[in-house]
Amino acid sequence: MRVAVLSGGRSSEHDVSLRSGEAVARGLEEAGHEALRVTIARDGGWARDGEPVGLTPAGGLLGADAAFPALHGPFGEDGSVQGLLEWLDVPYVGSDVLASAVCMDKLTLKRLFAEGGLPQVDFAAAGEPGWRERCEGFGLPLWVKPSRLGSSVGISRVESLGAELDRAVELALRHDPRVIVEASARGREVECSLLGNEDVRASRPGEVVAHGDWYDYETKYSDGGMELIVPAPLDPEQLARLRELAIESFRLAGCAGLARCDFFVEPDGRILVNELNTMPGFTETSVYAKLWQATDLPYPALCDRLVQLAIERHAKARSYEF
Repeated sequence: MRVAVLSGGRSSEHDVSLRSGEAVARGLEEAGHEALRVTIARDGGWARDGEPVGLTPAGGLLGADAAFPALHGPFGEDGSVQGLLEWLDVPYVGSDVLASAVCMDKLTLKRLFAEGGLPQVDFAAAGEPGWRERCEGFGLPLWVKPSRLGSSVGISRVESLGAELDRAVELALRHDPRVIVEASARGREVECSLLGNEDVRASRPGEVVAHGDWYDYETKYSDGGMELIVPAPLDPEQLARLRELAIESFRLAGCAGLARCDFFVEPDGRILVNELNTMPGFTETSVYAKLWQATDLPYPALCDRLVQLAIERHAKARSYEF
């Protein structure tokens, strides 16, 4: 098949996306497909081989059978590009508009998890009535984050209330008008990759060991910044529960195709769901792919399966009457 691989984009994760896109293109080629590399510039312009790409509603995309949006952050995994691909009428890898937008917004996702009864840390929206009083009850440290950014951009660890908390909120507000404040988890960071549509399955969970004060942008993307241990050194019951919670989170959010579910495993054994990433880093050495490699699925086969899932979901969506 001809697959348009989108990478770059307008967010702060532009460079990470370029690496993901090139890895995906190579993986698809190894699986026997033709990869059409489409680069989205920081100003939002689309190009292939240096030439602008024109987009026409219902006109497809470069004659591709499917699109693989290897895009991270705002304007990539927040539903905006997914909506554009819907208008172009192109099957695309990953979740639809609604699920992408929900998972990108930490406040919305955590409220959905709370409604579904999933275990997670306490949180509050900065600026909502009574938010400071709620934060006082969370204990210290606190984590202040833009609600709709990824890769730990704009995040602060707060060791005291008052001026330090205000400065952290001001920093997050530079990136997003919606800011979330979370209680701290003391547990180990464990991640699980998900693959499928209605028949979603979970990979073997892996523990992320950060070689830094915390799992920030530099730690995530620098050589030697983190170590992934697969399977996570937990007992069989915990490993099974992690996979169950990952699938439950995926279905609750309405995801499709793929996602990575992140957890904290507390010292007392409790498992807390942290977040879902609908388009995690996608190089061959990224956590998502490495977890599948350690489970039973090599990188080229993973890319191939995701395209198949995209086409299956597109065909089902088009079977409904609007």
